[in-house]
Amino acid sequence: MLAMLKKHFGYDSFRGGQEELVSAILSNRDTLGIMPTGAGKSICFQLPALGLPGITLVVSPLISLMKDQVDTLRQSGIPAAFINSSLTAGQMALALANAASGQYKLIYIAPERLSAPDFFAFARANHISMLTVDEAHCISQWGQDFRPSYAQIPAFIKALPQRPIVSAFTATATAHVREDIVRLLELQEPLVMVTGFDRDNLYFDVQSPGDKMAALLGFLRDRPEKSGIVYCAARKSVEEVCEALNRNGITASRYHAGLSDEERKRNQDDFLYDRVRVMAATNAFGMGIDKSNVGFVVHYNMPKDIESYYQEAGRAGRDGSASDCLLLYSGQDVVMANWMIENARDVTYPDEETEALLKARARSRLRDMTFYATTNECLRAYILKYFGERPPSFCDNCGNCHTHFDTVDITEDAQKIVSCVARMRERFGAGMVADVLRGANSARIREMGLDRLSTYGICTKNSDTIRAILEYLVQTGYLIKTDDQYPVVKLGERAREALAAREPIVMKLAQAKENAEGKAAKTKKSKTMDVSPECRVLFERLRALRQEIATDQKVPAFVVFSDRSLIDMCAKLPCTESAFLEVMGVGEAKMRSYGALFIAEIKRFRDETGLEAPAKAKAGKKPKKGERVLPDDEILRLVPIVKEPVALHAIASAMRAVLTEHGCSTFAAAKISDWLVFAGHLQVMETESGRNKVPTGKGAELGITQEARVFESGTYMVNLYNEAAQRFVVMHMREAVLFEKADDGK
Repeated sequence: MLAMLKKHFGYDSFRGGQEELVSAILSNRDTLGIMPTGAGKSICFQLPALGLPGITLVVSPLISLMKDQVDTLRQSGIPAAFINSSLTAGQMALALANAASGQYKLIYIAPERLSAPDFFAFARANHISMLTVDEAHCISQWGQDFRPSYAQIPAFIKALPQRPIVSAFTATATAHVREDIVRLLELQEPLVMVTGFDRDNLYFDVQSPGDKMAALLGFLRDRPEKSGIVYCAARKSVEEVCEALNRNGITASRYHAGLSDEERKRNQDDFLYDRVRVMAATNAFGMGIDKSNVGFVVHYNMPKDIESYYQEAGRAGRDGSASDCLLLYSGQDVVMANWMIENARDVTYPDEETEALLKARARSRLRDMTFYATTNECLRAYILKYFGERPPSFCDNCGNCHTHFDTVDITEDAQKIVSCVARMRERFGAGMVADVLRGANSARIREMGLDRLSTYGICTKNSDTIRAILEYLVQTGYLIKTDDQYPVVKLGERAREALAAREPIVMKLAQAKENAEGKAAKTKKSKTMDVSPECRVLFERLRALRQEIATDQKVPAFVVFSDRSLIDMCAKLPCTESAFLEVMGVGEAKMRSYGALFIAEIKRFRDETGLEAPAKAKAGKKPKKGERVLPDDEILRLVPIVKEPVALHAIASAMRAVLTEHGCSTFAAAKISDWLVFAGHLQVMETESGRNKVPTGKGAELGITQEARVFESGTYMVNLYNEAAQRFVVMHMREAVLFEKADDGK
């Protein structure tokens, strides 16, 4: 599989979780992979599809997702096709005929087409070896993107002459949604792999500016070279943002359900093909948009839930580049989100009981999203905790971790707020509570007689500070907000505790007020580009060459090579085919198609500048700041050692599970494999199928043996580790993690 990974996709090793999922599928086992956007979910089913004997069907929700992935597969030399409503009847018939004759290994299909008579007949008459469900959270009513069409997938599987392997993948799924996916898809003893939700290349920030448009323009002007998405809650906001950006010299397009299909496609292509820099859009845009060079995602309005926010924000930095995720928050966003939950036009309910249940769940998720927008704690930690992880409380890569806070005693203010809520008889929202406390002279307050309350005008702080303290009191249980369309503030379980003030109530407050453009001026930005100054010219020349090729082939530029691949070319300056194959994302098919052109450009640059390819770094990596490190004896105690010999990926999987549970960083099995070569227990041998690591005499003494595994693509040797070898690997894990192979192999 490693040889095929390098050949087709250009990667030397698996990322976390990929190897385990691929191996499970090739062992005829159902799987569920929960992996964040950009973590390489697609490879987990595309790679084993090449080794399985029949066809792999990939159920995918959006046409744009299918087209991008099929284009990318074809660029990598993998035969694939899609079947959806964008094809004519003749094109569809031809695709099915080609598939029946064995021309495709993967076929992408919309869930609605599974029940079409022509496709159903094709599926029953041909060997379907695997059915993959992409965006699998869409099958769960607990998920944020429930789609009734996904419910027909299990019936389709049952109707096939032979049950295929079933694999499912998604980026965002809470524990409840994961259980739903397994149950509803009827997965049989599946491997459930949660690789972790962290995207350490993303910089998260929340701002509450007085002028959102000014803040947005300032943010974009600070990132003149980056392309990205601005999400808005309503069509009107999309139009306003798009118009304002173009008026201020920032090329932008728009995307929402009110546009014609033709215009939406044209605008989407303008963004994918880099003809415009920014896409202003509602959440109708983006699921499955595989554009790798999205450098930022801005939410102009707060989304309805953490799942949607993280999925949409995760469209930034898919190629691993440092990218920004900014939420521009205001209290009005909560009101708008509540209204949209109550009045959603695109959602139908089978009965009133289900409607009430799903709306209650949506309001609960909105409350969690509001807590994220108002917390002063680490933003990354908040998200990861929401998805069930136990992260460090300081990530050093978010707006809150880079904002200076004072711990302030808010006992007196808390008492005033709680007392005011009680005197207003728990009948009003947060905005009205704040207005009464600061003594606002509005007609409504006078009409309701609220200006006669003893708490009227007793707080000298501004409305934003009062609202911030009120939100904190909600988060900590002193107050609660109802899950209604128009939330009302009520007394919480700890309200009496606040009034009694037996212990001080403290919270973190930012030291200084934000300016008109929010925190952009005083918070850290992600890196603009990971290219050395001397290679900036080369990077632009490689981008121009990539664009020329993409235009000629009528595909988006990132389908040819991602920005990350171009950055790696600038770092390695390869001038031979073998060196070019070492570039991240360069497989044999892309080497044959584009290698000569890019090598020639790099040679010209090196001749002009005299630059030489740099040597690889030999230093090991240190743990990140704030990262936990488990003692060796603790790891050995927690990781299970089994009696029967197992493959290295199984040992690595067990160790990763322990590390993830204890908030530590994880690693790929390939890292341990490289270290075992360095330590003399394995040696690299060249075979017809590629490079193979085989046990040395030292490794055999340790307890490493080999076993042949037969796939359609050939026979591969798998290394197996007995109890002693398992214990050795676990005991030496830290050395393996810190190890990086030097250029000379020493």
